[in-house]
Amino acid sequence: MGKVVTLGEILIRYSTEKGQHLEDSSRLFFHYGGSEANVSIGLSGLSHDVSLLSVVPKNPLGQGALQHFHKYGVATSDVYYFGDRLGAYFVEVGAGPRATSVVYDRKHSSLAELRETMWADDTMFDGVDLFHVSGITPALSEDLVTITCNLMKRAKERGVTVSFDSNYRAKLWSLEKASNVYKKVLPFVDIFSAGKLDAINLLGITPLEDAASLVDELTYYSQKIQEMYPNISVIYSTTRDVISTDENYLQGNLWFDGHLYQSRNFHIPYIVDRIGGGDAFSSGMLHRLLTQDDPQHSIEFATGMSVLKHTYSGDSLYISKDEVEQFINSDSSKINR
Repeated sequence: MGKVVTLGEILIRYSTEKGQHLEDSSRLFFHYGGSEANVSIGLSGLSHDVSLLSVVPKNPLGQGALQHFHKYGVATSDVYYFGDRLGAYFVEVGAGPRATSVVYDRKHSSLAELRETMWADDTMFDGVDLFHVSGITPALSEDLVTITCNLMKRAKERGVTVSFDSNYRAKLWSLEKASNVYKKVLPFVDIFSAGKLDAINLLGITPLEDAASLVDELTYYSQKIQEMYPNISVIYSTTRDVISTDENYLQGNLWFDGHLYQSRNFHIPYIVDRIGGGDAFSSGMLHRLLTQDDPQHSIEFATGMSVLKHTYSGDSLYISKDEVEQFINSDSSKINR
């Protein structure tokens, strides 16, 4: 399997019980997470050799984070002790027509306070197949914009494929600021996770009026992105139909070699935890691209992995390739005996 390096912040997530207001909750559920960190766990479960670049405080929470990733087979030799606090976020779990909401508490976190790179070793990318990062990391500080771009450049110089998930978060930065940073980042990117709104709001692509179909719409935006950044060879995204907080339909989209591939439209009748679904999708997509799988099967696999994440609590999904294959080839949720 492939050798992968990811860069990103490890967070603590505190979640309410379903049906509880955050301000009225007497207890919260605790998970470790973070976008790129979630992808590292997903790829480790799919048998890839994965290393995480991050920083954590030298206290029980930081040490607990390292133990968490060790448990899932993610190498943390390049996670350093730095700063005083682990970033956190609080989740008020929605139900029915009430959406889930998030409150961030990550200012002055260890990674956000980082001013110079901890990863200056020129051999760090030797033998690495893929470097993955998301838009959340450069959103944390101007210094992390520089650190992210420099690491991407070094990866490209070593012949490493670079993956970037747009992952725009309005609570972290403005569209204008994100757009300016993406102009610096995207020239280094080979694999890009982005949808229609990213194309319009972050890349400034003119909206397509009166598209005949979703296929035509996605084809248009994918072609426009590649015209702007010919270095990008793969674009992937999901299309979600939200019936309620508890019930969604999810379809995956993959732009590969000038053609759009779509998964079947998966019905998710009961959602345990939607957070991390996009990271599971990225894990599945990157896994199939690393193994040079057939594009149609790749998008079915990635979407199936995301759907499965919706049935587990917590931020990440550690699951084997065989379990995902069994799910996407199954027509029911009957008991496996």
